[in-house]
Amino acid sequence: MSDFGFYFRLGWEHIMSIDALDHLLFVWVLAAIYLLRDWRQVLVLVTAFTIGHSITLALSTLNVVEVPSSWTEFLIPCTIVFTAASNLFRRHFEPRYLRINYVLALFFGLIHGLGFANTLRFMLVKGQSLGWGLFGFNVGLEAGQVVVVSVVLLLSWLLVQRLRVPRREWVLFVSAAVFSLALKMALERLP
Repeated sequence: MSDFGFYFRLGWEHIMSIDALDHLLFVWVLAAIYLLRDWRQVLVLVTAFTIGHSITLALSTLNVVEVPSSWTEFLIPCTIVFTAASNLFRRHFEPRYLRINYVLALFFGLIHGLGFANTLRFMLVKGQSLGWGLFGFNVGLEAGQVVVVSVVLLLSWLLVQRLRVPRREWVLFVSAAVFSLALKMALERLP
């Protein structure tokens, strides 16, 4: 069980650390278009991201998929730029217009999962099962994402539903801020 706790903490820190700014920005911009009443949809969304993240994390850790880290580090902020840009041009927030986000979250999770594989590969103790470490890591990651999403949804509730800030303005504010930070990251990480 102590191994689970170790990997849980790694997953938690993977999103909750300031060093994980790209991950935090992605979850923020992904959740920015939803309201508190949409919490179930957002949980499915971040779980889709975690599933994609897990797949490539496992495949990359096992050396089945190999992508140069310079490209991975560049592509991660590109996924954030794309998500933020998508939000900036979004006019409708009804569920039928947001279904594509599940596919994007899963696909972008595949890209983000490549980013932590080298670290996990070196941390696995010789002879230790990848499954247990990956499970603990993903539970920690998911827990961290739920906390971040909760903060975003509570802020949207406060601003949009209580203080009557127009929803579109909230989405534009968050998305524009995240877009600019992620674009700067992407340009700094050009391979």
